[in-house]
Amino acid sequence: MKIIMLGAPGAGKGTQAKQIAKEYDIPHVSTGDIFRANMKNGTELGNKAKEYMDAGKLVPDELTISMLLDRISQEDCGKGYVLDGFPRTIPQAESLKEALSKRNEAIDYAIDIEVPDEVIEERMTGRRSCPSCGATYHLVFNPSSREGVCDACGAALVQRADDQPETVKKRLAVYHEQTKPLIDYYEREGVLKCIDGTQKPEDVFAAITEVLK
Repeated sequence: MKIIMLGAPGAGKGTQAKQIAKEYDIPHVSTGDIFRANMKNGTELGNKAKEYMDAGKLVPDELTISMLLDRISQEDCGKGYVLDGFPRTIPQAESLKEALSKRNEAIDYAIDIEVPDEVIEERMTGRRSCPSCGATYHLVFNPSSREGVCDACGAALVQRADDQPETVKKRLAVYHEQTKPLIDYYEREGVLKCIDGTQKPEDVFAAITEVLK
């Protein structure tokens, strides 16, 4: 079972990807994790990626796909995998399709976690984290006992730069411009499944497992 997770930043696709991986005993394959593993292990691909990243440039699609194919060729991906964070654009999706077809493989499901922008903005801008122990909170959904103070260690909570309102709006704009067209692409491919991501996480997961039966 080869699955791609789609959805805007903050839609919860990473959380659901991990749940799917656990439920179906298949790896959760994140491009960020692949980059870090290749660079940590000093692989040829990892060293090339590091050169681009150190120069503040985007890693070319060709290099990203090479690392991805290397990862999904490993033994633990024999039963399938959940891709999280890739593809992000139509050219990446087309390159992935071409590379998989050479192996007589194809994506089985593209699961889109649908959440309106205003809900995502509330979710992300309300997040607070502890710089000391890493605990996370939300002003509305999971507040700390004392406002602005970590329950676990007593340190002052902060709002990450990624969760600032202007940053969230910019990330959503990039998503709509570059990544949302993937929804139409995978619908044409006949593998798109849309899930209401405004539900409780456990209900979102139940809806996903229903689709995957």
